[in-house]
Amino acid sequence: MILVIGGAGYIGSHLVKELIKKESVVVLDNLSTGHQKAIDPEAIFVEGDLRNEDLLNIIFSKYPIKGVMHFAANSLVGESVVDPLKYYENNVSATLTLLKVMLKHSVENFIFSSTAATYGIPNVDVIRESTVTNPINPYGRSKLMIEQILADYAKAYDINYVVLRYFNAAGAFETAEIGESHNPETHLIPIILQHLAGYREKVSVFGSDYETPDGTCIRDYIHVTDLANAHILALESLLERRNKTATYNLGNGLGYSVKEVIETCEKVTGIQAKVEIGDRREGDPARLIASSKKIHEELGWKAERDLTEIIQSAWNWHKNQMY
Repeated sequence: MILVIGGAGYIGSHLVKELIKKESVVVLDNLSTGHQKAIDPEAIFVEGDLRNEDLLNIIFSKYPIKGVMHFAANSLVGESVVDPLKYYENNVSATLTLLKVMLKHSVENFIFSSTAATYGIPNVDVIRESTVTNPINPYGRSKLMIEQILADYAKAYDINYVVLRYFNAAGAFETAEIGESHNPETHLIPIILQHLAGYREKVSVFGSDYETPDGTCIRDYIHVTDLANAHILALESLLERRNKTATYNLGNGLGYSVKEVIETCEKVTGIQAKVEIGDRREGDPARLIASSKKIHEELGWKAERDLTEIIQSAWNWHKNQMY
């Protein structure tokens, strides 16, 4: 049985949909940003907070947990700057509580949801796991802190872990049952699709004078189901003792500019977007593209879906939503 922390959230709920095909799943989520209706009905759901050590002890005592997958974190960069205490409490302190209870109950396999924000503003075109980490905000720092803690725990205690650094997760489940739903929404693809569905007046582009072919920022987009499958392969590598510790980037290895994403959304939907060009946002790198060569070579994973497929799946979900 696998414990999925944050399994009602965007990425966690898609992971549970795939994982439930292979394993029994317990989901712990406080529903602060997640949605109970997004949890697969075959999973056991426990509503509660990760910081509740007593509740964690009950879960680990009641269920035969053999691995933990941790998705629960606050992840808004801007918010982390104005309220760092929230991020260090929720992202760092709460994870320490989880690791403490795992050690107590001799659960040794841990999959950690990390982020490209750990790299900060890299000076390379393609980011590898060996690229220097230098986060520029409390969100990225909180994730890197846990990565460093896990390395220390692996040396001192019997903990096996895989860190997965995401780039831009997007898209929706193939049946359009679940998709990307945040409040507030800060991610580019759902913002564009909300506009094209008639729920936003325009799409704002922050900067058109970057050193890129069309002047807008370039990002690496990965379908959320591809992301989920990488987690399952990582978990299997721990359960089968093929990995003790590992860190992997998860991306397509391809970059798409903001303008290219808007144009692809227009092509998929057949609707013209109203675009407004604004000033750059502080701290936005011109390019963030992942090399996923390491996880491909070691676990056989690669992203299967391209940008058009990502946007088509997201649009299938957005068309059925009431905002």
